[in-house]
Amino acid sequence: MGIIKVNNLTFGYEGGSDDLFKEVSFQIDTKWKLGLIGRNGRGKTTLMKLLKGELEYRGSITKTVEIDYFPFEVKNKEYLTIDVVEEISDNFELWKLNKEMTFLDLDKEVLYRPFNTLSNGEQTKILLAILFLRENNFILIDEPTNHLDIEARIKVNEYLNKKSGFILISHDRDFLDNCVDHIMSINKADIDIQKGNYTSWHENKLKLDNFEINKNEKLKKDIKKLEKAAKRTSNWSDKVENTKIGQGPCDRGAIGHKAAKMMKRSKAIDERVNRVIEEKKGLLKNIENKETLKISADNYHKEKLIEVRNVSIKYYDKEIFEKISFEVNKGDRICIIGKNGVGKSSLIKAILGKNIDYTGEIFIEKNIKISYINQEIELKKEKLDEYAQRKGIDQTMLKTILRKLGFEREKFDEYMCNFSDGQKKKVELARSLCTKAHIYVWDEPFNYLDIISREQLEELINESNATFIFVEHDIRFIENVGSKKIILS
Repeated sequence: MGIIKVNNLTFGYEGGSDDLFKEVSFQIDTKWKLGLIGRNGRGKTTLMKLLKGELEYRGSITKTVEIDYFPFEVKNKEYLTIDVVEEISDNFELWKLNKEMTFLDLDKEVLYRPFNTLSNGEQTKILLAILFLRENNFILIDEPTNHLDIEARIKVNEYLNKKSGFILISHDRDFLDNCVDHIMSINKADIDIQKGNYTSWHENKLKLDNFEINKNEKLKKDIKKLEKAAKRTSNWSDKVENTKIGQGPCDRGAIGHKAAKMMKRSKAIDERVNRVIEEKKGLLKNIENKETLKISADNYHKEKLIEVRNVSIKYYDKEIFEKISFEVNKGDRICIIGKNGVGKSSLIKAILGKNIDYTGEIFIEKNIKISYINQEIELKKEKLDEYAQRKGIDQTMLKTILRKLGFEREKFDEYMCNFSDGQKKKVELARSLCTKAHIYVWDEPFNYLDIISREQLEELINESNATFIFVEHDIRFIENVGSKKIILS
C-alpha cells in the first residue's frame, strides 16, 4: 500500500456557476478505512471519479496504487453470476472468491444463478467480494447500503470492518461507526480529515462549531466597542483642531500636535477593527445550517385511522408473510422492518389500495388523505416550478424546504433529471412535506440522503404530531423515531 496525494485540486462541471473544488489539498494513507461524508451535491462521487482519473482537473493527484470502484457496472445481468465475476475479474481464483463469500454469508449456489435474479443484498455482497479479491488495490465504495435490509447491512458492516484500504461513502451513521477509522468531510469551505469514526468526528465538529459561534459573538462585540472608540477619538480630534481658531502661533502648534496625536490613535483603533474583522471572516465558514423543517399535516377527527387484520400477501400463489395485524392511530410512527423480498413495500401498496394479491382485511377510515413516497424515484425533464405546478403544491414552500435541506438556489433553474440521487430524494420529501395529509407513508426515504438531512427529518418527525408509516433499514433512525415496529418474516 502507499499514499495518495492531492495538491491544489480545482474542478468544476461545465456550465456550473462555481467550482466544486478549489485549490484543495490532502493526503490519504491507503491502509486507512476512510469514511467520506458531506451534504448531497457537495461532490463525494465526483471526488471518487477524480481519484480514478475519469475527469479532467487542475492541480495534481499522485498515487502509488491501482484504484477500483464499487459498484462495478454489470453489463450482462442475465448472465450466470460466475460469468459476471469472470467478466469483471478474469484472473480470479475460485477458492479465494468462495472464502470472501463465506465471510459475507453468501451461499455458493448464487454463483450459478442469473445475476439479475439475486436480491439487492446478494448483488452488493458478490460485487464487494470481487473487489477484495484484488488484494493490493485501493477501493472506492459508493453507498453500498442503499436498498440493503438490516441483516445484510450488519453482515456487510462486519465484512468491511475486517478489511482496510478503502474510501466508503455512506450516510448510515451506525454503519460508519462500525467500520471506519478515519473520516473525510467535504465541508462548505474546505475538506478535512480526522482520525476516528463518525461519532468522534461529529463530537469534534460540534465543539469546533460552538467555539467559532462563541468567538464570533465576542468579536462582534469587540468590533462595536472599537468602532465607537475610533469614532469618539476622531470627534475629539476634530473638536481640538477647531479650537485653533483665534489662538496665537504657539498655541495653535500645541493644539495641532494634540489633534494629530488623537487622530493617530483613532487610526490605530481603525487598524485593530480591520484585524478583528479579518479574524471574524475566518469563522463560521463550515457551519451547516440545520434549519427546522415544517410539515403540512392535517388533523383527522377519529383516533384510529387504519386497521390491518390477518393480512397475508402472495406472490404467484405463494404467501411471503402470513397473518399480520396492527392498527395505525393518530400520531403513530410505525416502522415496517424485515428482510428484502419479505413484502414490506407490497404491504404498503396494499394499504394504499394498489393491485396487490392479499388475503385478510384492511380497513381505512373515510376520506383519509395519504402522502406517499415510493422507494424508486424517477423525475422528468422538468424544472422545479413545472414539477410543483404538476403536483399542485406551493412553489415557494417547496423551494423553502429544499433550501433548508441544503439545496443551492442555482439548482432551481436546472432540469431535475440531472439532479443527484440524493437531491431527487429531497425533492420527493419536500413535495410530501408540502402536502396536507393525515398519514405520511414513506418507503425507504433515506436512501442517498445525507446525514444532516436525516437528522433534520428525525427532529421534525419527533416534534410533530403527524402520523407516519415507514419502511427503513437505517437502525439509528428506527431507534430514534419509531413508536411501533412491525416485523415481517
